[in-house]
Amino acid sequence: MDRITPERRSALMARIRSTDTSPEIAVRRLAHALGCRFRLHRRGLPGTPDLVFPRLGKAVLVHGCFWHRHPDPGCRNAVLPKTRQEWWRTKLLGNAARDARNMERLSAMGWEVLVL
Repeated sequence: MDRITPERRSALMARIRSTDTSPEIAVRRLAHALGCRFRLHRRGLPGTPDLVFPRLGKAVLVHGCFWHRHPDPGCRNAVLPKTRQEWWRTKLLGNAARDARNMERLSAMGWEVLVL
């Protein structure tokens, strides 16, 4: 049972950002400091990569542990929630399948993909 009311849970979930996250900004700063120039969130590409280096033909996806289900079993951020486990399992496995499809499509278009 969730300890938070549905209204409060909805408000918390609405605050989760899909762009300009802390890890993404850290990657941007590093790339810029190295002299690399890039474009952000190219909507015309599958999966809307976080950073795109058009001249180099490279795309970078910055994936969060929870939403993108990375394979490290020891990561405390990639755990399944205790409530509504079947719904979350379906949702998160769907996210992972979509990520794989998008990476495959980017590769087929000639882009080299890096996932962080």
